[in-house]
Amino acid sequence: MLDYQFSQYASSSILPSPVNIMMSEMASSFRPEMDINLGAGYVNERTIPRQIIKEALEEVISNPSKYKHPFNYGGSKGTNNLRESILNFYLNKNIGTLTKSELSELEIIIGTNGATSILEAISEILKKGIVITADPVYYIYGEYLQRKGFDLLTIPEDEHGIQTDLIREAIEELEERVKDISFFYIVTVNNPTTTIISNERKKEIVDIATHLSKKLGRIIPVFFDKAYEEIIHDQKVEKPISGLRWNELANVFEIGTLSKILAPAFRIGYILGKKCPFLDVLLQRNNDVGFSASVINQEMASYILDHHINEQLFRVNSEYAEKARKIEVVIHSLLGNEIEKYSGGKAGFYFYLTFKNTRTEPGSPFFNFLSRKTGIEALDGKENKKPLIVYLPGSYCVNPKGKLKEEGRRQLRLSYGFEETEQVLKGIKFMADAIDYASRN
Repeated sequence: MLDYQFSQYASSSILPSPVNIMMSEMASSFRPEMDINLGAGYVNERTIPRQIIKEALEEVISNPSKYKHPFNYGGSKGTNNLRESILNFYLNKNIGTLTKSELSELEIIIGTNGATSILEAISEILKKGIVITADPVYYIYGEYLQRKGFDLLTIPEDEHGIQTDLIREAIEELEERVKDISFFYIVTVNNPTTTIISNERKKEIVDIATHLSKKLGRIIPVFFDKAYEEIIHDQKVEKPISGLRWNELANVFEIGTLSKILAPAFRIGYILGKKCPFLDVLLQRNNDVGFSASVINQEMASYILDHHINEQLFRVNSEYAEKARKIEVVIHSLLGNEIEKYSGGKAGFYFYLTFKNTRTEPGSPFFNFLSRKTGIEALDGKENKKPLIVYLPGSYCVNPKGKLKEEGRRQLRLSYGFEETEQVLKGIKFMADAIDYASRN
């Protein structure tokens, strides 16, 4: 049999990633009436503004003077309406504390298929090398970068985000390999931990990249991914300042999405930055792979941003804040004795738990209990009559070559986004039973 001649990426993608396997299994076998999804990072269905979306569709269709050609091809930058709406959103909500003058200096480009398409484009545009990011890492993009041939230099975080003193130490330890640094990738409300990076750390990262750029004689970009920044629902949290405030070399970019606050199916992701060769290449990349996102989706999103965003943000944040408060109490009540440390509950819709002794990776007693693979009928359920509890193991979330590899085997990400509160609490009760089972096996 003849073989294909694959690229490095294709050769490393023949076997699906662990997360790909998990998501595929969930899509094919998940039973909504029985199983509990605490793993996949889906938004809660009740936060999706169906009536507003219906109104937006009708308005866009009936107003051709403003929303021109909504069912045709669009341009590589995205529609003028949506780009203007996003900039007004930044200004009116004072997002990142950027002024009108500062915003006027920025370019905005809409991705072809959500923020993920922008992340994918970065890996195509920039030369392969070392990517500096947090540990635990955004597992989907981190794993993808490695398959593309990048090396991850992952730095542990604390309660203020990625530790910049450890970044400096790690860069020093690179010695000659410092020349191989490609870019910084920082999720400002980290996924999986939902640790919120402080403004001080954000500025220090820009300072480090700026210093490195001058030292190496070339631009080291910094990409701040703010996917969850609009759903910081703890009012006591410091208001985030945009990294674009310190953009001396035009090497700082901000990546945003409307998936978490409107609807993932809109597939609206965008990038902000000063006009530069990188954004020029990104525009060409968009053109090469199909322009920007669906024009009708862009125009509907523009309408919602212009007319309903305040009520929608209140709705989303109220929903997740209430859920987080209730769930955090139960986590402490049922799992507290086994929890070594945890983060989350202030933004987004995740808690990240580190257990004292209980291992959580696939094949562990804890995992087998919740996936009904113990081989004991009383625990697994006769004829699959017991619920499966889906979670994201920490072993998927830490760099397998990093310092947190062993600790990751005692960690998990618990999502309280998709399921209703009662189901999440039920799932946590099963986790308590799984901890008890694991302690005896």
